[in-house]
Amino acid sequence: MALCSFKVTSPARYLLLFMLLCSTCAIASPEPIKIISRGDANAEHALGMLKLALSKTDKNYTLDVTEGALTGSRQLQNLIEGKIHIAWTATNAEHEDAALAIRVPLYKGLLGYRVMIIHRDNPHVFDGVESLSELSHFKLGQGKGWTDTTILRDNGLQVVTANKYESLFYMTDGHRFDGFPRGVNEPWAELASRPDLELTVDENIMLVYKMPFYLFVTPTREALAADIRRGMDIALNDGSFDNYFMNSPTVKMVLSKVDMSSRRTFELHNPDLPSATPVADKRLWFDVMMAKQQDLQPGKMP
Repeated sequence: MALCSFKVTSPARYLLLFMLLCSTCAIASPEPIKIISRGDANAEHALGMLKLALSKTDKNYTLDVTEGALTGSRQLQNLIEGKIHIAWTATNAEHEDAALAIRVPLYKGLLGYRVMIIHRDNPHVFDGVESLSELSHFKLGQGKGWTDTTILRDNGLQVVTANKYESLFYMTDGHRFDGFPRGVNEPWAELASRPDLELTVDENIMLVYKMPFYLFVTPTREALAADIRRGMDIALNDGSFDNYFMNSPTVKMVLSKVDMSSRRTFELHNPDLPSATPVADKRLWFDVMMAKQQDLQPGKMP
């Protein structure tokens, strides 16, 4: 049988080798994900969950994280334009219309459990509050454009707003309002990083409303959003999402400091909760009663 053979000339051999190398580099080169992070506890938790989801995929990504603080409106605009690729925030209809929501609550809904940062010289400010109607006589601080601001106002509460997140701590310190509602995962780390301010956490009341805290992906990176969704679903089903959540330093801190069972609780309606919110998926939400049964419910706050 005759065999066909051919000889590759040197230039052709080098060209073929160059093309193979370029192809290999293209496959191996990770795709950058541009992020601007405030560097707080929420950022640490969100980035950890993002890394977990990406680890479940077969794609090669690298996180390009720049330290900085953006207002809510500026962050959303940068996300829409693709100047950043991922952000994390409480969801609302505006965000879900403009960007690609990854509908897995990173805190399993804990961000909707709100306690008050108050001035240290008035620790009993909310002692006598027994109803939402009584709470409406107090002024509460929130950020301009925040989802929480809409929720509080829609439920008849007085809200004083600030353009910048950092300003709210100084305004609380300056008695500009009576309380600054924060997710149960937030205030202790925030106060520890601001020891010069005369602030503490109220021990009496808690606001509760549905407010999922999601990752949002720029609409210019649909494939990235699909990969994160797939990775999150795998993590939820194999137990690694719950394992990360329960072992998160932030969540452990919440369970050690907040006595949810003894606080007077006021349930609020979230008028801006998108209809696509997966409220029926029990995998996604923190179960306070289950935490008690597992002896995770904390004692009184020190």
